Amino acid sequence: MSYPPHAAPQPELSDKSKIVAGILQLFLGGFGVGRFYTGHVGMGIAQLLTCGGLGFWALIDGIMFLVSNDRTDAQGRLLRG
Repeated sequence: MSYPPHAAPQPELSDKSKIVAGILQLFLGGFGVGRFYTGHVGMGIAQLLTCGGLGFWALIDGIMFLVSNDRTDAQGRLLRG
């Protein structure tokens, strides 16, 4: 089903910010802090146990939070810009 541009349903936004999540992930990603912030506890624990994938996973994840417009919180809501 297609909607006219003015009537397209808007996705629900999270109360969490993708900028905050990205910065937390860049600086504290080895501890999974960015993932804990967005409510993805399982991913946060995995990053904590692997030191953020030896830093690579945390770095890539942090950059993806900052540049991607489709990152979501644990409830599936889009992160705010």
